[in-house]
Amino acid sequence: MFIVTAKEMYDIDHYTMHNIGLESVLMENAGRAVSDQMIQRIAKTDRVFVFVGGGHNGGDGFVIARTLHNLNYHITVLQVVPDDQLVEETRKQKKLFTNCGGYVELANCHTLSDRLAEATVVIDAITGLGIKGQLRSPLDQVVASINQSDAYVIAVDIPSGLPADEGTSSFIAIQADVTIIIGAIKESACLPDTASYYGEWDLVHIGHPPKAFARQQLRWLMDAHQFKQSMPRRTRESHKGDHGRGLMIGGSHNMPGASALAVRAALKSGAGLMTVASSERVTTHIASQCPEAMYIHLPSDQGELVKSDTLLLEGYDAIAVGVGMGRRQETGAFVKSIVETAPCPLIIDADGIYHLNTCLDLVKARKHATIITPHAGEMARLLGIEIDDLLLKPFYYARQLAQTYNMFVVLKGKATIITAPTGEQAVDLTGNPGLAKGGSGDVLTGICLAMIMQKQSIFQALCNACFVHGMSADIQVNQSHSVYDLMATDVIDGIPAVYRTLL
Repeated sequence: MFIVTAKEMYDIDHYTMHNIGLESVLMENAGRAVSDQMIQRIAKTDRVFVFVGGGHNGGDGFVIARTLHNLNYHITVLQVVPDDQLVEETRKQKKLFTNCGGYVELANCHTLSDRLAEATVVIDAITGLGIKGQLRSPLDQVVASINQSDAYVIAVDIPSGLPADEGTSSFIAIQADVTIIIGAIKESACLPDTASYYGEWDLVHIGHPPKAFARQQLRWLMDAHQFKQSMPRRTRESHKGDHGRGLMIGGSHNMPGASALAVRAALKSGAGLMTVASSERVTTHIASQCPEAMYIHLPSDQGELVKSDTLLLEGYDAIAVGVGMGRRQETGAFVKSIVETAPCPLIIDADGIYHLNTCLDLVKARKHATIITPHAGEMARLLGIEIDDLLLKPFYYARQLAQTYNMFVVLKGKATIITAPTGEQAVDLTGNPGLAKGGSGDVLTGICLAMIMQKQSIFQALCNACFVHGMSADIQVNQSHSVYDLMATDVIDGIPAVYRTLL
C-alpha cells in the first residue's frame, strides 16, 4: 500500500489513463470498487443520499449512485454545483445515471437540513483531491449540514474539504464515519490533525499498474503482508551467534527499569546474545529480571553513567544507547564518545537523543548506520521547532533530518514514520492508546536492536520492529487487556503472539 500526495496521485492517474490507455474505464472501476465496499455497510432499507460535485470525485459518485440504484437501493443524488461546472467525464456519468432511471436534484442550502433529516446514509463525492484552500460558499454550508446530520457518512477517496497533503492547518471538511480510499492512501490519513476525519478507512484498487507507482518515490504502509514477506526465517542449523550480539548501554539509579525493558524486549524479539552495560547497582537490578543477558559494570556519578575507558565496543553487531541514562553533562560526554567510536549500527533513544544536539555532525560523519527513535517532543527539540509545526509536516521534517545527518529516523506516534537517509519512508499504523505509557519506547528500542541484527536491510528491520511493537499491543488489548491497563511489560509478553499469529 502506497502513501501519496495529491500531485503524486494525479500523476499516477494520468499515466494510467493516457500512457496505459485506461482512460475510459478508470472511473467506472473506481465507482464499482467503492460500491462493493459500501454494499457491505448499508442495507436496502437505508435512504442513501449521494452528494456529487463537478470534478472527477463527482463522477465517481454518479457511478456509485448508478450501481446502487441498479441494485434497488433507495438512492437520492444531490448535485452541489450547476451543470456548467461538471467536467466532461462527470457529465457523461450523470447521463448514464439518468438513463438508468436515476433522478438528480440540485442541492439547496436553505432546505438541505430538512432534506438530510430523511437520510440514513450520506455518500460524500463532492470535492475529492480537487480542493485547494478552504471550502467557499455554498460548499462550506453543504459540508456543515452533512456534519450536523445524524446520517452515517461514507466519503469517497477523501473527505471533502480535507487536504490530501501535510502542511495545511486551516480547513473545513466532512467528518466521515468511513472513507473508501481509491488507489493509494493519502498523506493526510496518517497525520494527527487530519486522520480522524477519515473515520475508519479501507483501500480499493481500481487498475493502476505497478509501473504507474514505480515512477514515483512514494511512501508505503507497513502491514502484516509486508511483515510476513520480509521477516527473516530461521533454519534448523542456526545458532545464537547467527542472530546478533547486541549491547545495551543505559540505565541510571533513578531509572533502572528502562534498560531492563529494552533488553528483555530485544531477547524476546530474537536477539541471539545481549549484554547490558550500566552501573553495578542497575545491572544487579536487571539481572534479577533477565538472567539470559550478560552484564558489564560501568562507572557512575550521582547515579548516572559517565565515560568509561574500559568499555570495549568491538565484537557487537549493534549497539543501543540512551534508555534511562540521565541528562547530566558528564553523561552527554559519554554519549558523544559512543557516537564517535561505535564500530557498528547504533540506535540512540531517549536521553541519548537529548544529548544528540551537541554531536549531530559526528553522526553525519559515521561510517555505520545511525538510528534515532524520537517521539514528537524529542524530534521538535532536536530540530529547534515547535511540536505543532512538526506534527503539521512530519514527513517533511523526518526526511529533512534523515538526509541532512545521514541517519535513520523512527518518528514515534499513532502513525510512526520510518525514514531512511535516502529519503525512503514508510508508515506503521499498528498500536493503540495503551502504548501511551512510560516504558513503551524502551520496549521499541529493544525490538529495533534485535531486528537490525537479523539478515535484512536496516530500513526493513526498523519497519518490522515498529510493526511487531504495535501489533503486540493490539493483540494484547484484543485478547486480555484494555488500553487503560496495558503496560510495557505486557507488550514484551505479547511479542510471541505476533510471531505465532503471522509467521
